Formats: sequence, C-alpha cells, structure tokens
Amino acid sequence: MKKSDFNYQLPTALIAQKPLAERDASRLLCMDKNVGQITDRHFTDFIDLIKPRDLLVFNDTKVIPARMFGTKHSGGKVEILIERMLDDHHAIAHVRASKSAKSGTLIALDDGYCCEVLGREDDLFQLEFKGDTNLLSILEKIGHIPLPPYITREDDASDLTRYQTVFAREAGAVAAPTAGLHFDQGMIEKLKAKGVHSAFVTLHVGSGTFQPVRVDDLSEHLMHKEYFAVSPETVQAVHEARTRNGRVVAIGTTAVRALESASRCGQLQAGFGDTDLFITPGYQFKSVDAMLTNFHLPESTLLMLVSAFAGYQPIMNAYNHAIDQSYRFFSYGDAMFLS
Repeated sequence: MKKSDFNYQLPTALIAQKPLAERDASRLLCMDKNVGQITDRHFTDFIDLIKPRDLLVFNDTKVIPARMFGTKHSGGKVEILIERMLDDHHAIAHVRASKSAKSGTLIALDDGYCCEVLGREDDLFQLEFKGDTNLLSILEKIGHIPLPPYITREDDASDLTRYQTVFAREAGAVAAPTAGLHFDQGMIEKLKAKGVHSAFVTLHVGSGTFQPVRVDDLSEHLMHKEYFAVSPETVQAVHEARTRNGRVVAIGTTAVRALESASRCGQLQAGFGDTDLFITPGYQFKSVDAMLTNFHLPESTLLMLVSAFAGYQPIMNAYNHAIDQSYRFFSYGDAMFLS
C-alpha cells in the first residue's frame, strides 16, 4: 500500500486543543473488527465492554517536560526538544536556531543552567548538560511540556497533569501515550472492582511519532526508534489471560508496539531495548486481541497500525464516520475501541 492511501480530510475545528474537564468525559467509537460494525458510545461505557477474564495492558511511561529555551553566546535564540535522555548529563535532542548549532556551542538556559553541543546524530544533536544537577531535575525546573505540533497554543500549568496518565511512573517520553489519558483513578478502581486484570509495559514515546512518512512506498520508510521494556510479570499475565480465555487489550498503540516488539520471535518474551517495528496492513498480530486508541494523523504510521489491526477499509469508514459525527481528534481528543 501507499502512503497516500491513508490520507483523509479533517476539518481543523475537530483537532482538540484542550482536554475536556474530566478525563472520562470523552466519546468512544466502538468497532467490531470482525464485521466492521460501528457504535457511538461514551468512554464511561468502556467498563461494560471489558470482561473480568480480560487483561488490560497499559504503557506506564511518564512524559518529561522536554522543551527548553536558551541563548547562544552570539545572542541567537535556541529551542531544545529532548528526544532521549542518555544519562544524568547527556541527551540527544532537536535544536532549533536561526543557524545550525556547531560542536562546542554553549547554550545558556534559564536559572543559570548551561549545555554544550557535542556533535550530531543525523537530524539530532548530542548535548551535555553542565554542573552537578542531573538532567531530569533541570527539566523539572525549567522545562515545558512538549505539546504536539497540531496543538497551536502554548503549554500551561494544566498540561503538567493532563498531558500525563494517572499511572505514569517511568520517566522518558516526550509525547503522551494518549489512549491512557482517558482513565482517571475512579475508572481504574471500577475496573479493579469488577475483577479486570491489568499489566504494564514501558515504551518511551518519541517525537518521531509525529513525523510524517516522507515516501509514498511504505517499504522505503525508515521507522524511528523508541525504547521499550516488557517485564516477566507482564509476560506471565498475558499467559494467564490466554489460559482463562481472556483477551489481551492494549491501551494505546504504544502498548501494542511494545507487546508486538517483544513477540517478534513468534511468542511474547520479556526484554527491553529499542524498537523500530513498523506495523502496516498484512502484519500478523501475535499478542494483542483488542485495542483502545485515539484518532491518528493522516498518513501517519499509527493510522497504518490500526488499519493493520482492524482492516484498512473498516478503519477509513470509521474515521469518516467520526468526522461526520464531530468526534474530537488526536492527543486530547476522543477514543476508539477496536475489538
């Protein structure tokens, strides 16, 4: 298939710029992937769609305030977006300036912090943060939440909590696993009280999730890499779900990518590392039976992933339906349940 096959026309007004007042107030488009049947519901109905024998798999990554602003010695303004923390003082990042920063360039940051450009890795820059303060502490003091490029406003104080899942614990993502944003603590407690099982994976979502596919021939696309980890406990939880004839329900495409990356040998195995798994129609899923997801950008790798899971034409029909019914799209938007 071609990139152009995954294009659709979205009215700008349907791109959610802010979250709703309550996390679970979103709408929920439900689709039976076996027959393509579409039902319009509310996210609070999600608990009725899950059975106690099912297993929900959440991505516990935590978004870091990865955007910073600084000034070069020459006076030029610089915007830094951390892509990945390498250790307490080093990172690779996107660096935007009027002139490309060269090796040895010092960048003055707020509150007296400073970093140095050490070199480049393709489109990214290697940075070293000076002083005794570790990088995560620096980001927590002067960093901004890295809202996606289609959100056209500046980040504010509310984004510190709302662009973060309530179960986030492993710091490292620069974009939220957005399907998880719909869950509040009340919903999690209700699922637990119903007897629904849960497990966690980690996939540190990178800014590459927003990068467009630049080639029309999908076989030529170079997928970005993201760190993932699947624990032995999660592998055991999936095995137990299979034993009791329950479904493995991935909460978000990032949970899907983590599970499927750990299943490349044919069955789920514990492990960690970088994944560049690119899922397109024709892919045979090994560990995921159902999926909760948000609506994705036209021609994006995530739209290709959900099309692989539920079928290309059923997904495109569902997206057209969502547009006709004025669903809210993208990170702060509504959800879709594919079962």
